[in-house]
Amino acid sequence: MTTGKSAKPAFNLLCVGQAGRLGYEAVVLAASLRASDPDFPGRLIVLEPQPGPRWTGDPRLAAPIRALLEGFGAEIRPFENRAFGESYPYGNKIEGLLAAPEGEPFLFLDTDTLVTGALSGLPFDFDRPSASMRREGTWPVIELYGPGYGEIWKSLYDRFGLDYAPTLDLGQPDEYWQRYLYFNAGWFFYRCPRAFGQRFLDYALTIRDDGPEALVCQPLDPWLDQVALPLVIHSFGGGRPGPELAGLDGDVTCHYRLFPLLYARESDRAVAVLEEAIAPNPIKKVLKEYEPLKKIVYQQKGAKIRAMFDRGDLPRREQVIRNTIKRAGLWLR
Repeated sequence: MTTGKSAKPAFNLLCVGQAGRLGYEAVVLAASLRASDPDFPGRLIVLEPQPGPRWTGDPRLAAPIRALLEGFGAEIRPFENRAFGESYPYGNKIEGLLAAPEGEPFLFLDTDTLVTGALSGLPFDFDRPSASMRREGTWPVIELYGPGYGEIWKSLYDRFGLDYAPTLDLGQPDEYWQRYLYFNAGWFFYRCPRAFGQRFLDYALTIRDDGPEALVCQPLDPWLDQVALPLVIHSFGGGRPGPELAGLDGDVTCHYRLFPLLYARESDRAVAVLEEAIAPNPIKKVLKEYEPLKKIVYQQKGAKIRAMFDRGDLPRREQVIRNTIKRAGLWLR
C-alpha cells in the first residue's frame, strides 16, 4: 500500500454514522477532510448500525445525510449490533470495526472531530497502535476504602494475561491517574480493524460480564470502551503516542465534542475550517435541520460564545465553561 521507500502507507479513515446527531457530525467530518486534506488517498468509511432487536427505532442515516456523505466520496458500510446497541451506543465503535476492510490500516475518529490539516502526512506506525491522550482522569473512581488505581488496573492486565509493569509512566507519582495507561477513545489506529475490533469486543464483554473483583463498585457506563482500549492497545504491542503524532488533537485534528465547546475553546483555525467547509448551500440546506448547527454556526451565535472566553486563559474545569454558556442561553447539543 505504499508507492516508494519513503512514502507513507495509505489508510482508511473510519467513523460511525447513524440517525440523529452523529449523522450531522459525520457530514461535518467528511466536509472538513475534503477541505483540509483534498489529496487524502485512503477511503472514508462510515460504519452504520442497522435496525434490529437492540434498537427501538431505526438507527440508519437519513437519506439527505447519506447523499451528502456519498457526495464527499464516503463509503457507508452497515453492521449488526450483536452485543451493544441503544443501551450502550459507544459500543458502535467496537462492533463497527468488524465490518471494516480486513487487513487494511485504519484511523478511527469520533464523528465530533474536525480535520484541520494534512491527515495523510502524519507518520503513523500501524504496527504499533495508539490512541488519544486528550483525556481526563475519569476512570477508575477511587473510593475512600476501596482499591487504588494500581490495584484496579493491575487486576485488568492480570485478567487478560498481559504484562502490567511496562504500561506505567514512571515519571508520574504512584496512585496518580496519569501514571496508568488511559486514553480517550476519540481516535485510535492499527493495521487491521477486524483484528482490533474482535479483541476490543472480547475484552469489553469480559470486563462488563466477568470483570475482576476490584471492579465490583466501578461504573462502566459510559467508560467501558476507555477501560478496554488501553488493554487492547498494549496487547498488540502499542502504547502512548509519540511526539510525531502531536498533530492529532493538535493542528491536524480537533476533537471538539460539542459545537458550543468548539466555539468556546478551540483554535481560530478550527472555527474557520468548520464555517467554510459547511457553507455551500447544498450542505447548509441539510445541516440547518440540526438545531445546534442552525443556531451556532448559520445564525452565528457561536461568535457570542467565542467572545465570552479567553482561549489563552480558559477555566480549568470544562463544567465551568458549560455553565457559563448555559447561563447565556446558548447551550445546544
